[in-house]
Amino acid sequence: MRARRFPPSDHCDGRRFFNPDGQADHGLGDLLRWQLSRRPQPWSRVAAVAAPAPAPAAGVDDGMTVTYLGQASFLIQCPGLNLLTDPIFSRRASPLSWLGPERVRPPALTLDQLPPIQAVLLSHNHYDHMDLPSLRQLRRRWAPVIVTGLGNGAALAARGIPDAIELDWWQSWALGGGATVHFVPARHWSKRGLFDRRATLWGGHVLETAAGRLFFAGDTGYGGHFAAIRQRLGPPDLALLPIGAYAPRWFMAAQHMDPEDAVRAHLDLGAGLSVAMHFATFPLTDEGIDEPARRLEEERRRFGVAAEGFRVPAFGQPVSWRRAPVSGPPGPEGTARAASPGPDAASPPAPRPAGCG
Repeated sequence: MRARRFPPSDHCDGRRFFNPDGQADHGLGDLLRWQLSRRPQPWSRVAAVAAPAPAPAAGVDDGMTVTYLGQASFLIQCPGLNLLTDPIFSRRASPLSWLGPERVRPPALTLDQLPPIQAVLLSHNHYDHMDLPSLRQLRRRWAPVIVTGLGNGAALAARGIPDAIELDWWQSWALGGGATVHFVPARHWSKRGLFDRRATLWGGHVLETAAGRLFFAGDTGYGGHFAAIRQRLGPPDLALLPIGAYAPRWFMAAQHMDPEDAVRAHLDLGAGLSVAMHFATFPLTDEGIDEPARRLEEERRRFGVAAEGFRVPAFGQPVSWRRAPVSGPPGPEGTARAASPGPDAASPPAPRPAGCG
C-alpha cells in the first residue's frame, strides 16, 4: 500500500510528519535500553471509583462541564453539545485483547451511562487514545462526528467508521450550534503498526462555543506550541492537560509532560482553569500510580498557582466552568475568570521557579 501524500509544511515532508522543535519518538535501541533497565513503581488495581459516579445530565444549559473517565477520556458538555475526547472503554490499550497494557481501574462511566454523543475529538492514533472497539460502539449508538488529524481516517474507515474529519494543524471545523473545533499542534508522534511511524498527524483541539473556550491537549511534551495556541486562538477558559506517563525523563520528556511541565503549560496558555488527565489508568511508564497527582500539587504551589486554578479531578465527578458575572464573584462552581474577548499577545514560555533543575 502506497504511503499517502500530504501538503508539505513546517511539520510534514509530504509523507511523514515531524515536530518542528525536534522529534519526540525514540529508536529501537533506546526502547531496549529502557525496557532492560526499568524499575517501575508499583500500581495497585482499583476496583471502582472512590465514590459512585453520578449519572451525567443529558445536557447542560450554560457553561461547560467535564467529567474525567480515565486516561485522556473526558465527557465534555456545553449547551446543545456532548463530546468525548480520546474515548477508551476497552480493558487493554493494545491491538491484542490478551496482551498489552491493562487498565487498573474501570472507566468512570460506562457507554450505557453516557448521554447522546454528538462529536468525538481524537488526538492521535496510539492505542490508549484511538481505541477502535470503543469508537465502533459509539458509531453504532450515535454516529458522532469524529475530528482528528491528517491520515487517521483510513484506520477508522477500515473498521467501519467512515467520514472522519481530518484536519491539519490550525485548521477548523464547524460542529454546528455555533461551536467550532480547531486542530492545534502538540509535541508527540504516531504509530500503530510496523511501518507507519509518523505517517499520521497528532495534535490537540481547541473547542470554541458560546459558553467558552476549551483546550484538549491530547498527548504532548512541553514546548512553545502552548504560547502559540494562546497567541492565535486566545487563552482557554478550561484546559485539559496531561500529567502522567513521564518516567524515565530521558525517554519520555519530549513526548509526555510531567507535572512541572503541565503547570508551565497552564501558565503559557493563560488558562482560567486547568484539569489534569492521563494518569492512574494504564501503567505505561515507571512512575507510581499516585505520583503524578501528588507532584502536581507540589509543582502548583511552587509556581504560585492557586488550588482552584489547576485541579486533579476525581474519576467520574463533574467539574464545571461558567462565565463570571460582569460584576461580583463567580458562583459556587466558579472556577475561573470571564471568557477573554479575543486573542492576546503571546507570552514567553513560563520560567521555571528558582531552584528547578
